[in-house]
Amino acid sequence: MTVISPPEALYRSEIASLKLLNRGKVRDIYAIDDRHLLIVTSDRLSAFDVILPDPIPGKGEILNSISLFWFEKTRHIIANHLADLDLEDVLPDPEERAQVEGRAMVVKRLRALPIEAVIRGYLIGSGWKDYKASGKVCGIELPAGLVMAQKLPKALYTPSSKAEVGEHDENISFEETAKVVGEDIAAKVRDTALALYKFAADFAAERGIIIADTKFEFGLDDDNNLILIDEALTPDSSRFWPAESYREGASPPSFDKQFVRDYLETLDWDKRPPGPHLPEDIRSKTSDKYREALRLLTR
Repeated sequence: MTVISPPEALYRSEIASLKLLNRGKVRDIYAIDDRHLLIVTSDRLSAFDVILPDPIPGKGEILNSISLFWFEKTRHIIANHLADLDLEDVLPDPEERAQVEGRAMVVKRLRALPIEAVIRGYLIGSGWKDYKASGKVCGIELPAGLVMAQKLPKALYTPSSKAEVGEHDENISFEETAKVVGEDIAAKVRDTALALYKFAADFAAERGIIIADTKFEFGLDDDNNLILIDEALTPDSSRFWPAESYREGASPPSFDKQFVRDYLETLDWDKRPPGPHLPEDIRSKTSDKYREALRLLTR
């Protein structure tokens, strides 16, 4: 089992020896050379597409460990972006390396596709709101009479466009993704995302976790091979529910940042920057939930 001890929180990394390319909602991306990148997973937390001012201690290390776990488990389905370089090769300075140890991965530079592959296995969140209003989820007709958090007859592929930091992702149809990336690649993204979800959902179910939904990102290498990139099946990119407390008709407790979203919904906040500060107990409980997800998956 992977054990993560509570460290000092890292809100943003500062690596002077490498060029910073992008600071996203959670990840800082640095250039190593023309073929490799360093991705650092910070302890930042975003909710409703707003980066909150308070980090969640240990979150970045936990997310990094979960992604590495799934990258290894899913190699039989699709190759991933991990490179054959050690962190010591990239950051020889011990002080710089210590700042990001356990929360950084060296990856191949790929052409990231401008879409997110969202898979929904259960009727919750925006999908539930959509269904209540129209009987559909992202334009896909569903049977009448479904209830909140019900398992769907089959997992749905509902892609979205990738938004800039601070902007909202937009749901798009499969046909629209085909126009953007081509029909062959669009079909590969859909089929691979569904295969990844099925494998991971079955694996997690044996360990007491329901993966209600998730999203994947993909890139292309020089030979146009599809590659899994970014993160994989983490509590940031997925809804993780404890199977023991799951009930149809109610929003289950979760191992993910839904706990923070639920707290934020109680505030008088318009979901625009700047985000509100999180009380210490909310930060601590959120960290515990992420840690428990890692423990259950890797036990």
